[in-house]
Amino acid sequence: MQTISTGAAPAAIGPYSQAISSGGFVFTSGQIPLSPESGQVVPGGIQEQTEQVLSNLKAVLEAAGSNMSSVVKTTCFLANMNDFAAFNEVYAQAFPGKPARSCVAAAALPRGVLVEVEAVACI
Repeated sequence: MQTISTGAAPAAIGPYSQAISSGGFVFTSGQIPLSPESGQVVPGGIQEQTEQVLSNLKAVLEAAGSNMSSVVKTTCFLANMNDFAAFNEVYAQAFPGKPARSCVAAAALPRGVLVEVEAVACI
């Protein structure tokens, strides 16, 4: 088991790692739309926040020796299911291989963000 950490994605905001690799897989923690440089939530709506989340996720996967094409499962959390269609527009561009996915509404997400995504990928 190996802890994954990269400065190309925001540091964890709690007692957890960005990801763990084990058994040929990488398990990411949920990524939220924080700028890696400032640590602040990126401005904009669901599309801008989703773009940042997926950029952060990509950086963590690459630090683990994986990539977006190797993702087998994602779990997505939306603060508002009315954002589902707009979220899917951005998400589809990042995952042309269409990994398995769960997408649920969350009553609240850290720092009041609109979206969070975690992934499991092959290494």
